[in-house]
Amino acid sequence: MIERMIEKSLFASRWILAPVYLGLSLVLVALGLKFFQEIFHLFLHLWTMRETALILTVLTLVDLVLVASLVVMVMFSGYENFVSKMDIDADSEKLGWLGKLDPSTLKLKVAISIVAISSIHLLKAFMNTEQIANDKLLWYVIIHLTFVVSAVLMSVMDKISFSAHRDHSLMTAKPMPTSGQESRPG
Repeated sequence: MIERMIEKSLFASRWILAPVYLGLSLVLVALGLKFFQEIFHLFLHLWTMRETALILTVLTLVDLVLVASLVVMVMFSGYENFVSKMDIDADSEKLGWLGKLDPSTLKLKVAISIVAISSIHLLKAFMNTEQIANDKLLWYVIIHLTFVVSAVLMSVMDKISFSAHRDHSLMTAKPMPTSGQESRPG
């Protein structure tokens, strides 16, 4: 009886995550405001901006979009994986990946997004090389390469740890007919 009550309490505690995911939607609002602030700044100074400043502003906008997309991915898939399935009407729009990202896949997508965001920051740093000390630029490269190596290692570990599961599901799957064969009822 006590064990069952503890298990029910533990299972219900997953709902503590719901406000955390809701809080991420506030982060989206902040990123959206910052995005439109940058757009406003861009159009306000467009005619006086140098080409490098324009490119840096565009890279900042792309960076904000990548971070916002990452937040949406974590928010939706985290909620679906750990709290509850989203009950979305059949007539309304549904994201194709919703419900298909397990925690391992989500970690890989987060790592890849971090590499992409780091790449943008590194590119911004290289565009301002005259204003950045060489040792600081070297640290940017080292940190970026650390993110790249980490993402690659996570991908390799995921492939190794889930290859047996994937091989088993491939063996038990019904074979698909080749292009020259048609499947006929027996």
